[in-house]
Amino acid sequence: MDLFEYMRNNTMEKESPLAGRLRPTSLEEVVGQSHIIGKDKLLYRAIKADKISSIIFYGPPGTGKTSLAKVIAHTTSAEFTQINATSAGKKDMGDVVKQAKDNIGMYGKKTILFIDEIHRFNKGQQDYLLPFVEDGTIILIGATTENPYFEVNGALLSRSIIFELKPLETEDIKKLIRRALTDKEKGMGTYHAVIEEDALNFLADISNGDARSALNAIELGVLTTERSPDGKIHITLEVAGECIQKRVMRYDKTGDNHYDTISAFIKSMRGSDPDAAIYYLARMLYAGENVTFIARRIMICAAEDVSNADPNALVVATSAALAVERLGMPEARIVLAQAAAYVACAPKSNSAIIAIDAAMNVVEHEKTATIPAYLKDAHYKGAAKLCHGLDYKYAHNYKNHYVKQQYLPDELKDRTFYHLTDMGYEKTLYEYLKQIKEEAD
Repeated sequence: MDLFEYMRNNTMEKESPLAGRLRPTSLEEVVGQSHIIGKDKLLYRAIKADKISSIIFYGPPGTGKTSLAKVIAHTTSAEFTQINATSAGKKDMGDVVKQAKDNIGMYGKKTILFIDEIHRFNKGQQDYLLPFVEDGTIILIGATTENPYFEVNGALLSRSIIFELKPLETEDIKKLIRRALTDKEKGMGTYHAVIEEDALNFLADISNGDARSALNAIELGVLTTERSPDGKIHITLEVAGECIQKRVMRYDKTGDNHYDTISAFIKSMRGSDPDAAIYYLARMLYAGENVTFIARRIMICAAEDVSNADPNALVVATSAALAVERLGMPEARIVLAQAAAYVACAPKSNSAIIAIDAAMNVVEHEKTATIPAYLKDAHYKGAAKLCHGLDYKYAHNYKNHYVKQQYLPDELKDRTFYHLTDMGYEKTLYEYLKQIKEEAD
């Protein structure tokens, strides 16, 4: 590298976006992803030992795929080459392969090829790489936001280890933001900027696990905010909201806003107001509330407030919870809206929760009642000697598959726990039970 090229690269590095400048150069600088780079994990040991095999990093934007590749670039003794699948062609790959063969033949040195957005390579391009990965000419590191099992050649997958990166935790994002504001060499420490706690919480939360998004917002905030009389740049909640181009909604996931909003959401579904339910759902989603938490609350409401007035409400809510886990945002919003609206519109009954709470109260505070002998298990040798199962009436042998028989213990035989209402399907259940009991008299 000549002096001119060195100066050009140095200038480009200093003027590159903050997220690029802060990329780690060692494993110790990596934030998050401990499930794959913890000290006892395979990837950590492989990087430390410089024994990298072909791997594919898969995960959402801003989670550190390129950063991990850069760490490998700074720690490996192999030649490290990078291309982007959106712009590279067969000639570019041919040049890399030729250089890799020269490195092995002339210097005994391996070559690592990092391909960003590898899912954008077509089948032909991926097939071209296969023999060179197979014979060890190149060690492939691919990065993709798409599921590699759908987008990457099966033969390449079979020769690679796939590491899935997760969205960064809120505390990880906070750590990166603080590092960005204090690091004078690669960050913005020379600007003497400070961030208020509520602004830090907001950016860490609203970035949704995307470090790049949070760092871009911080950089914009520092560069566009005037200094205060104390000589410092103050990143307030309002500044943070402007920088990430999202209106600030005060919503503390552990405070009053959280509990007040989820309470209003549940009460709106219980109160059969789908418009209010959808509105509070939108507020929670906008503020970054955990979608699995919302889905759980809809399931609870379906069982507690709809119950058997419409048994399908719980089916819809449970299916929605499963779909939300598989889809994630933003599509999960549609599923949650469907489920919330269904529960809100369904006929209501709280008969199930009243019944179980009443029964639990009896179990907790009253002496344990004796199960009638004819209801006890009779599927073992010697049960008959104890009269267990004796004189039990098998319901299917009678008209309507029903026979009058006492099932509650003697001490509780006159208790009623479950009171069916005349709402929705519960009315049908009530009339059915009344009919079969009358016909059995």
